[in-house]
Amino acid sequence: MRLPWLGKSRGASRQPTSNDIYRTAIIADVPVPERNETVRFFSRKVIRPGKLRRFVNRDLRESLLSCFYLGVAAVLPISWWEPICGWVSGLRRKRHFRKEFDRYDIAVKAVLGNAADTRGMFQAQLAAVHRRRLTLAAHLVAGWRWSPAIRLEGLEALRQAVRNGRGVIIWCDQFTAQTIMGKRALHEAGVDAHQVSARYHGFSPSEFGLRVINPPLIKLENRFLKSRIVFERTDAFQVTTRMQKVLKANGVVLMTNTIYAGSAFAEAAMGERGWTHLASAPANFAARAGAALFHMAMIETIPFREYRAIVSELSPGTQAPALPAGDTATKNLAVQAAYILSKRDHMLETLKLCPEQMMAWSSAVRLTERPTEAAIGNDGA
Repeated sequence: MRLPWLGKSRGASRQPTSNDIYRTAIIADVPVPERNETVRFFSRKVIRPGKLRRFVNRDLRESLLSCFYLGVAAVLPISWWEPICGWVSGLRRKRHFRKEFDRYDIAVKAVLGNAADTRGMFQAQLAAVHRRRLTLAAHLVAGWRWSPAIRLEGLEALRQAVRNGRGVIIWCDQFTAQTIMGKRALHEAGVDAHQVSARYHGFSPSEFGLRVINPPLIKLENRFLKSRIVFERTDAFQVTTRMQKVLKANGVVLMTNTIYAGSAFAEAAMGERGWTHLASAPANFAARAGAALFHMAMIETIPFREYRAIVSELSPGTQAPALPAGDTATKNLAVQAAYILSKRDHMLETLKLCPEQMMAWSSAVRLTERPTEAAIGNDGA
């Protein structure tokens, strides 16, 4: 199991670093006067595309986990599922603590403060990631005997935005339940959404993973989607064109907060003394197209039994200048910056409810002050 905030491993020195793969440059520091804050925008250009490997070390482990959880979901009662995920997550717990905990501890305390119980949170997160895998298996084989309660908050505001006719973008956080249950919550509420997704979405980034391990997850997600907009990191034109068409037709688009699939992102202060990185694409499309922009977080309140989806509209700010009518080409960084700070605030508020379910954490230092690190993958979409 490889988590998005993974630190260096023994093989890190053999992997290309982020600086080897990308050329990152500062676009602008944009002040938001009413917040007395500044948002820094970056561009990220691929200069050395990664090579798709046929098989990676974790493919065998992911395959065994998939088979194991299919058996658990098919045979064992639901009351056993959570304890089993906790037990399985403990099999490699010492290794995760040894290789990943130090960086996790620094990142979490930078956001939540030094009083945070990072050891307990880390252990709980390992179990939550395994529940994410069992959730997939439960949808595939548990059938009628598994019917969790899903509560969606903010549905009326979302429906009003659709009635306004300008299109809607839902900017999703990377909580463990979001991948499947977030899409299901919207689908069951009657919201037909289009998901923007990188080609490498899933549990494995290898050729074997794309052919064998990831398809069941993608097929399941597609049950709850109107369509999936798949794109490559190096080709933003086709996803831009499709999104513009969907929004022009008053569609609903889901985007996950992952900076590794796009060509631009933003940095803002987070919590006590941390820094978070947010994909700028959702704010960019909302600023250009005039679409409504919503925050979404999906959390487990009782594992496998109750889920809570939180949807709330983000604010473009009161002092940000508006775009001229019909101008959908100019990037309005002032509007984007206000949206990004609004998203940061909603994310932090939700994060405090269940920090152990967050898959991607912020950093204690700014991007321009970090040492070179191995590139980190992401499967949040």
